[in-house]
Amino acid sequence: MKAFATILGLGLLAACSQQPAPGNTAADNAHGGMSHDAMTTPMAGHSDATRGFKQSMADMMTKAPPYTGDADVDFMQQMRVHHVAAVAMARTELTHGKDAEARALAQAVIDTQQKEIGQIDAWLRAKGP
Repeated sequence: MKAFATILGLGLLAACSQQPAPGNTAADNAHGGMSHDAMTTPMAGHSDATRGFKQSMADMMTKAPPYTGDADVDFMQQMRVHHVAAVAMARTELTHGKDAEARALAQAVIDTQQKEIGQIDAWLRAKGP
């Protein structure tokens, strides 16, 4: 489970990292030609689950704090935003998902990520402004 949480966290970190410039063939094709907006903007006809997943991604992208230049602070702040998004995605799975294994993993993600959010918050408070 810890390996999955680590992979999920790294995946979310990669998803929020600076994107290549438009026109880059690899970037344009990375998501089947879908733009960032198409990946994060809920649209009419999407299922409630899809809207929930897209909203969690949009929130992650818009609520990430600016980088400070301090690698430790930046890591903690950005990882916190990613963990919050992971919890939101997992809650969407618990609300709409049917598969027992997927739902169990979603609950494990919530439990793990919430604990880590607490650790991040404590670290940021101790670090100060």
